[in-house]
Amino acid sequence: MTVTTPERQAVAPDKEPAAAAPATRPRPKGRIGRWLGSSLVQAFLVVVALVWITPLAGLFLSSLRSAQDNASGGWWTSLSSPAQLSFDNYSALLGNAGMTQAFWNTVLISVPATALVVVIAALAAYAFAWLEFPGRDPLFLLVVALLVVPMQIGLLPVAKLFGELGLFGTIPGVVLFHVAYGLPFAIFLLRNYFAEMPKEMLEAARMDGGTEWRIFTRLVLPVGRPAIASLAIFQFLWVWNDMLVALLFADSASQPLTVELQSQIRQFGSNIDVLAPGAFLSLVVPVVVFFAFQRHFVQGVMAGSVK
Repeated sequence: MTVTTPERQAVAPDKEPAAAAPATRPRPKGRIGRWLGSSLVQAFLVVVALVWITPLAGLFLSSLRSAQDNASGGWWTSLSSPAQLSFDNYSALLGNAGMTQAFWNTVLISVPATALVVVIAALAAYAFAWLEFPGRDPLFLLVVALLVVPMQIGLLPVAKLFGELGLFGTIPGVVLFHVAYGLPFAIFLLRNYFAEMPKEMLEAARMDGGTEWRIFTRLVLPVGRPAIASLAIFQFLWVWNDMLVALLFADSASQPLTVELQSQIRQFGSNIDVLAPGAFLSLVVPVVVFFAFQRHFVQGVMAGSVK
């Protein structure tokens, strides 16, 4: 039997804290380094945010100034005289039939082109990932091969085909072109995301009596929502900002906002009282869409980075 003497009980508590203190106490140099590192990162992010926001703010202030003020000085001079700002240019924009029609044409092109690509790509991606059918792998390899085909190669053949079908110079023709060239990347992206889902999860749903359509709508789509939202944002931004396809395939009645702005610049040159609010309107819609789906976009980009 071991007997602990009073001297050992009194000495032991004094030695243990003295030995453990240097290992647990943070060094002042490390805290200063972390503080400097955090401050530098925050300062860098603030600079990047200012560089990104300044052109948008400048364009918005230019859209609120008169043509005389824009001709006399830069947009930054309005910060010293904010009383000269007004929404008269936006009233002139609403009165411009060409700009308003071009805005609605852009909406009529961007929304269907985005919705069709997302729906068709989700269905095809689920089939390539989890369904067994003849020729599945060769078809998917064909889809991957289409990713390397440049858009410029198909402009003339598709224009000739649309001319024979009566789709050249119409909004449905522009939508079909964007859908056809957006599908390979969309199918490739969603198929890889769906294939990473646990196989046991889908097998358990099949054992419970779930049909393929029910599994796709009630299980695969909710789990794959981040990737679908990221794809929708990319496709919408691509179609909204496109100018090449619309310049070639749209006539004067179906041209979107990007082509109309370019046409206004060529016709009037310094017609900035309409060009500035029109350019801001074409820029602010994608920004609003991006921030509305920002949470899903970040989840989709980060998906698969951490196992």
